[in-house]
Amino acid sequence: MHLLVRENRTIDEQDEAEDLGLPSADLVVLSFTESDLLGLRYAHARLQADAEDGQTLPSLQVTHLARLRHPMSVDLYLETTLEKARCVVVRLLGGVEYWRYGAEELAAWCREHKVPLALLPGDCVQTQGAQAIARDPAAIGDYASPAMDDEGALAALSTVSAEIRSRLTGFFRHGGPQNMMKALRLMGAVAGLNDDAADQPADLPSWGLYRTVQARSVVAFPADAAKAFAVPDLPEGATARAVLVFYRAHLLVSDCAALDALADYLAAQGCTVDLLFVTSLKDAAVASGIAGFLHTTQPDIILNGTVFSSKNQNGISPLTSIGTPILQLLQPNATYAVWARSPRGLSRSDLAMQVVLPELDGSIATLPLSFREEVQTGQPGRREPYLPGIEQTAARALAWIRLRKLPADEKRLAIVVSDYPGAGLQQESGHVAHAVGLDAFASLHSILTNLKQENYSLGSGALPNQKDLTKALTDAPVQSLLSVEDYKKLTAKLDDSLMAKVHAAWGEPEQDRAVQNTQFCLRVLKLGNVMVAVQPDRAASAERKALYHDPDSPPCHAYIAFYLWLQHVWRCDALVHLGTHGTLEWLPGKAAALSPSCAAAALTGAMPVIYPFIVNNPGEAAAAKRRLGAVIIGHMTPPVMQAELSADMQVLERLIDEYAEADGLDPRRGALLRKDILNQAARTGLLSESGVRPGDEDEAEALARLDAYLCDVKDLQIRDGLHIFGKPAPKAKALVDAIEQACSGSECSPESQPDYLVKRLEIERKIAASSSAEANALGDALAGRFVAAGPAGAPTRGRVDVLPTGRNLFTIDPRALPTPSAMLLAAKMEKLLLTRNLQEQGEPLTHLVMDLWGAASLRTGGEDMALALRLMGVTVQRAAGTGHVSGFEIIPLPVLDRSRVDVTLRISGLFRDAFPDQIALFDQVVSAVAARDEPLEWNPLAAAVKGLEGEARIRASARIFGAASGTYGTGVEKSLQQGGWQTQADLGHAWLDGSAWTYGGGRDGQQDADTLASLLGQANAILHVQDHAETDMLESPDNAAHEGGLAAAAAVAGGQPAQWHGDTSRPEAPKLRATAQEVARVVRGRLANPRWIKGMQRHGYAGAAELARGLDALHGFAATLPERFDQQFDLVFSATLGNEECDAFLQDTNPAARAAMCRRFVDAWQRGLWHPKSNSVIHTLETSAQKQPLASDTAKQKNRTVAP
Repeated sequence: MHLLVRENRTIDEQDEAEDLGLPSADLVVLSFTESDLLGLRYAHARLQADAEDGQTLPSLQVTHLARLRHPMSVDLYLETTLEKARCVVVRLLGGVEYWRYGAEELAAWCREHKVPLALLPGDCVQTQGAQAIARDPAAIGDYASPAMDDEGALAALSTVSAEIRSRLTGFFRHGGPQNMMKALRLMGAVAGLNDDAADQPADLPSWGLYRTVQARSVVAFPADAAKAFAVPDLPEGATARAVLVFYRAHLLVSDCAALDALADYLAAQGCTVDLLFVTSLKDAAVASGIAGFLHTTQPDIILNGTVFSSKNQNGISPLTSIGTPILQLLQPNATYAVWARSPRGLSRSDLAMQVVLPELDGSIATLPLSFREEVQTGQPGRREPYLPGIEQTAARALAWIRLRKLPADEKRLAIVVSDYPGAGLQQESGHVAHAVGLDAFASLHSILTNLKQENYSLGSGALPNQKDLTKALTDAPVQSLLSVEDYKKLTAKLDDSLMAKVHAAWGEPEQDRAVQNTQFCLRVLKLGNVMVAVQPDRAASAERKALYHDPDSPPCHAYIAFYLWLQHVWRCDALVHLGTHGTLEWLPGKAAALSPSCAAAALTGAMPVIYPFIVNNPGEAAAAKRRLGAVIIGHMTPPVMQAELSADMQVLERLIDEYAEADGLDPRRGALLRKDILNQAARTGLLSESGVRPGDEDEAEALARLDAYLCDVKDLQIRDGLHIFGKPAPKAKALVDAIEQACSGSECSPESQPDYLVKRLEIERKIAASSSAEANALGDALAGRFVAAGPAGAPTRGRVDVLPTGRNLFTIDPRALPTPSAMLLAAKMEKLLLTRNLQEQGEPLTHLVMDLWGAASLRTGGEDMALALRLMGVTVQRAAGTGHVSGFEIIPLPVLDRSRVDVTLRISGLFRDAFPDQIALFDQVVSAVAARDEPLEWNPLAAAVKGLEGEARIRASARIFGAASGTYGTGVEKSLQQGGWQTQADLGHAWLDGSAWTYGGGRDGQQDADTLASLLGQANAILHVQDHAETDMLESPDNAAHEGGLAAAAAVAGGQPAQWHGDTSRPEAPKLRATAQEVARVVRGRLANPRWIKGMQRHGYAGAAELARGLDALHGFAATLPERFDQQFDLVFSATLGNEECDAFLQDTNPAARAAMCRRFVDAWQRGLWHPKSNSVIHTLETSAQKQPLASDTAKQKNRTVAP
């Protein structure tokens, strides 16, 4: 019998190994919690001070476990720091899975050297359970949970008695100088260095009032008498009240300097602060007490200094019970120097604990208050207050309080719409107020109408109608807002390093193209106290699209002037950015925990930012939430409908049905029908679109492919218009049907499900509630009230939990990715990909390049990453209790029963920023698989590195590539936008240049275009997976830059890979199509579909822009893919500019979009991308283009100035 060896690795092995070099001591304590380590150090110092002359105390060494994640670091620590240890105590926040290798190796070492070891639980539930079970083993049933399963593991690894562990656990749980001194005495007794005084933990209050106003004192309240205490009155001169909740541990080690400074700053501004200390907000008694205090005091703002989510198992948080906004305080567990040089801003653990998980409560992001300064390697010191962060956090709190207290008619608001440019060849492309899935102008009119009804001041005249609003923001003259002289005074107060970059990039402000007669002139519409504006260009017009997502490029002077004018001249009380998405959140700076030199923080200042955002885009919503401190109000996706078939396709469908009836009964008639069907399909181009190649297949097989393709087009889910914020979804039945089908999780009809009616009614109720929920959420935010949190995701993928919309969006904890369901669902795509590629290419898949996006990973729980791991023959391991990914297992080849696939990832910038753990995990997998001793023909990754050592091996094993650190996009966007390319190879080189930075392997952000090109050259397939049907590949030219750019780069590298477009919108039934076939399918089903066009015509200007945007995307794919799309250009032209009704619609509602379409068609013809079937088409286009005003003339007319 032969045992198959399964190789397991922990995720901790991704961290760098280091030798802390700490000297050994009698007593050694390790913990993830700084307050444990600080408390012990101070208690030890106090014991030494109180010791009698000649008395020798046990020596102490404390170490932060975050510095001992790597196995080698643990090994070095055991050899040196534990050399003279007489007693070792480890307190594990989160349990043994957070330090499994260390816990097991430490336990083995202590047993071998007969050193007492106590591994203690670090969280409240575990601690209470451990103490109860130690007293009475029968109580284990009362504490049954994954956390308590972990408690059993900690007890099993320990060598001290249960009674000793219980007492030590109590000392650490209650904390404070007295308990820490008792813990040290008990450890000394266990080590045989002093007697056991039989001390018991001193029970300190689990919550209480630390201070109010200027009195620094502790007033403890019993948890069962929360309403019995006297709430301090507001002091004289105070006009507002804040409650600051923080951990008791900070108080017990006298580490509250930053919190005191924040409270003092607010008090000086007239806001008194009650500071409440807590052990844990998940403790039922503590939660009840805090909720009682909040209900009694009714503060204007809540400042939360605790980490994780404060919700209990029932999803209830004590902080959200009174409808008051919550600001999440940031205190990174890093030194100032580490934070200052970090582009991410926070470590992986800080991001999860202090940002991602608190977002579940609906909290608002802030800037850092303090940093942890190390006294010695591995030994944290007190927190040092960070004054700029304290001032900005206080200012943000005061701004939200002002918004809460100010009467509606006195509030000054700004509503900003995007000016995201399409891929038009010139600036004026008709895309003002673009928002994904949203009719921004109709939504703007709806919001203004609601504001007027709520008594906001919108001027004395009648509210402009939607058409007038559109004209005012697209064609009206610009207005002078700010003089250059005032601009210089305001920018003098900004961070010097930020403005130095601005001047280096754009020169002096007088040179800015928005300056006229020494005034910055921009397009705004003033309606009383409400300012409506088009977001200014971030950069010069030629660079607009290219720089849209590029945080390395600072904004131009006009952009800065606009936001400084909002802050200091307009004195904006709240900024509403309408729709997904603008440019403010993509400005230079950190991904989270911003600094004053981060442009997003500098330009928003303390302004409350409220951001209506499409509910199915969690990645970009998270960026705006964390970088702007925004309340992200999720809005519904557009209405949907089935594409159905065009008239000529319906004729073919009927003929196929007729053939099916005749075949077998009348073979001669069947043969004639089959030939007629195929001939008609060939004439219309449908035969080639279905994947039939002349002479490759017999007629029966060709007919089967054609029939399948017609069904595929007919079943395509497309948008039926756009969503209007706060308005009911028209034709909601189709959306209900789509969600219901997705929820059924099978191909069968939902009606066959046993609880069909109940589910359907629930979906209908949630959709119906969404419109009012959106409007109410915006109203609540503008009134300074709390907006409840809700998840982001795609409704038509079965995510009913994202409904109703109108909630403050949050994302999932990235540490759990890929989720168990993602691993299961990826198995279906794995099988489909391997089978289809073998069928189509005639050989097994061995080398794959995947285009992997962050937003999709958040929506699906990491299905793309799960697919990559499965293809390599790897599965993940999870931590008990939390479900977080803790490691991986390599499946032996005999079990895998196929060769491994060498997978290369091209990751998006959002993925790079949001998923550092997944990047490290995949990099570990690559190294481990490459090191396997397996037949090289079964392990192509091992074959790629065979015989290589050192740097050569590292380069050869690089499998994660993306844009340079801090930048986004592929590099192809700029080329497509400006038209500065001649051949497809130019676009391929642009993709390579913009994607050649490696990640993982200690080479983060290093450029290696040669290795990437080599991998592309040998790839026999490239893949992009679309995870939901609320969008498609022709929604945006960006898709062409990614998918098409990847194909163009492969061609440049000498490869001819199969180009696959995956579709997991129905994850239980994934589809795989050739990329070119998917382009053709979307053109047939949506872009040239009269049903879709008619839906867009309901939305005027915005609908016309969507037509132009789709053509831009088609042009992008034609430029980058090797296939020709003449038929598709013909179809789109015939349905738009070649259709009299549609052409008139475009000219009437958005002539700029029509002109852009004319230019785009002509450009496709001139470049040879399109050979129109009729010569008259080009004549028509050229004649039409001549009738349009030149973009430069239009710009001159629009930039004429009127007085403010």
